[in-house]
Amino acid sequence: WDVVQLGELANDLDGLERALLAAKDSDRPSLLVLRSHIGYPSPTHTDDPHAHGLAFKPEDVTATKAVMGIPDEPFWAPEEAVAGYRAHAAERGAAARAAWNAAAGNVTASPEWQAAWNATGVDGWDADLPRYDLGASVPTRKAINAAFDATVDKIPGLVAGSADLTGNTGTKLAGQSQHTASNPGGRQIYYGVREHGMGSAMVGMALHGGVLPVGGTFFAFLDYMRPPVRLASLSRAKVCFVFTHDSVGVGEDGPTHQPVEHLATLRAIPDLHVIRPADANETVSAWADAVAHDGPTALVLTRQNVPVVTDGSAVARGAGIVVDVPDDDLDIVLVGTGSEVAVCVQAAEILAEQGIAARVVSMPSWDRFDAQPAGFQDALLPDDVPVLAVEAGVAQGWHEYADEVVSIERFGASAPGEDVLERLGINPGNVAARAAALVAD
Repeated sequence: WDVVQLGELANDLDGLERALLAAKDSDRPSLLVLRSHIGYPSPTHTDDPHAHGLAFKPEDVTATKAVMGIPDEPFWAPEEAVAGYRAHAAERGAAARAAWNAAAGNVTASPEWQAAWNATGVDGWDADLPRYDLGASVPTRKAINAAFDATVDKIPGLVAGSADLTGNTGTKLAGQSQHTASNPGGRQIYYGVREHGMGSAMVGMALHGGVLPVGGTFFAFLDYMRPPVRLASLSRAKVCFVFTHDSVGVGEDGPTHQPVEHLATLRAIPDLHVIRPADANETVSAWADAVAHDGPTALVLTRQNVPVVTDGSAVARGAGIVVDVPDDDLDIVLVGTGSEVAVCVQAAEILAEQGIAARVVSMPSWDRFDAQPAGFQDALLPDDVPVLAVEAGVAQGWHEYADEVVSIERFGASAPGEDVLERLGINPGNVAARAAALVAD
């Protein structure tokens, strides 16, 4: 390393330029060390830590301008600087804009351009979305990949990537080349293991416009990219975060990789559309919903196979009935998300053998359900019928909808995913037992 001590050089532009040019010519990596002064050149706030967040009072501004030798008037700039910018930057910008408009022409009026700029698809973009037969067994991370592949040619702005194993997170686009400096038309981005960087880049792309960015990682690694997820929500950036390996069903990777509290924390972020689909059909519907949504969407998907038990229609309104019984016979409602919906279906069969009539509701999106009319909500979850929620994570938030919750209030364990789910009570027998006890109460 070529380490250069520059001393008190922070405000010497000529000196800084000389140091940078010398570093550029060095055959070693350079580290330029210099001292700067916060609040400089204020006579009252130089080296004052309060200057970091202090709004200068008018008298402070006046005193500082006196030190700098500039007029005490708002937004003053040297006439030669203003004239230079107007003569060069404005003229150059006007010429560039004219050249762009001339070149763009019909391109910007095309359906493909409009779809890209609006982060959506051309007419009929969803015509080839896959559908799955009831009883099939598909990991939802694979279903989302099938949905991407079925629509990539008709969503011209779609760009996908991953900050972990691209194939494992369902974000490998079939037939698409890698985006690189020499191949800017590539639609597959390999971010490397850097969730924070990926999330930040996705927000930037979305806010620039012309791109619908999709990025995937394991759900436990939400912790590495929480700031850009929050920023996407705050700025209403239209991005699609794909979180796979969504529960203790991950299995042998153990507690470090098994999300428990993550879903509750994701739902707590304002203006973030969160969907945890029950099966492959709800996953396909979730992708259609994300494309139609005008802000950020988080899809929370399984590693393991889950049986197809729905037609996918619950996504549009946040919840829907999977197994129903007449209202007059209804003893209890089992409501779940993700892979736990199938567990609820099996538990309802056990309860039926005991003479207990159970409705099963899939609730893939709390925020969508909360936006529905009260009549719709009451029809699914009647006030006079006990409700048992089932989810492989902490119960936080569920008591808004349910009387009791079958949840996981501890970290997971290192074992095959089915064994961990069984041991921690996310199984039909335990759900049926808890439901029967709630009915008895």
